[in-house]
Amino acid sequence: MRLKFVLICALSVYMFVLIPAVNAASSDGPCALPPGLRDEISKQYPGTHIVTLADLDEYDRKLFRKDHGTRCPGLVKINFYGDGNPTRAFVLISGENPKRKAELVVARHIADKWQTRSLETADGTPVVWSEGPGKYDGMSDPMTIRAKYPVIVFCGHESWAILYGWTGKEIEKTWISD
Repeated sequence: MRLKFVLICALSVYMFVLIPAVNAASSDGPCALPPGLRDEISKQYPGTHIVTLADLDEYDRKLFRKDHGTRCPGLVKINFYGDGNPTRAFVLISGENPKRKAELVVARHIADKWQTRSLETADGTPVVWSEGPGKYDGMSDPMTIRAKYPVIVFCGHESWAILYGWTGKEIEKTWISD
């Protein structure tokens, strides 16, 4: 009876302590890419990583958390093309501040492979998020984007923001803050 109790306790410790610790160590939480996409990005964009909360300075981290909670500031899952295929928009960074370079990339999974497309590059550590379909008034041509599908927002906090929407034929962008 005593041996059975010890075995149950040991198994409980294993299940509730060790397994979650291993799983946590093997992923980046909300900033984790699907395995196939992670491999593709490491080949196409060596020396870069997705923006995490740790990459933001204290002020930008506070701003992002206020509006987006614990979501990843450098990755968003989105039905950008409106076709239901797995799609991610993400910000890759390389270098150190103040010479950090960032690139906004959108990746869509089609026919068992990830297709990537670079949308924009910037200096610093911008963030990304999505907004729902709708009418968006911009500050540049096109002045208005009427999006049938969710849109991507690429933002340098307290500085600038660019909105990207899929028209069914092409990606349109407009500055929504400067």
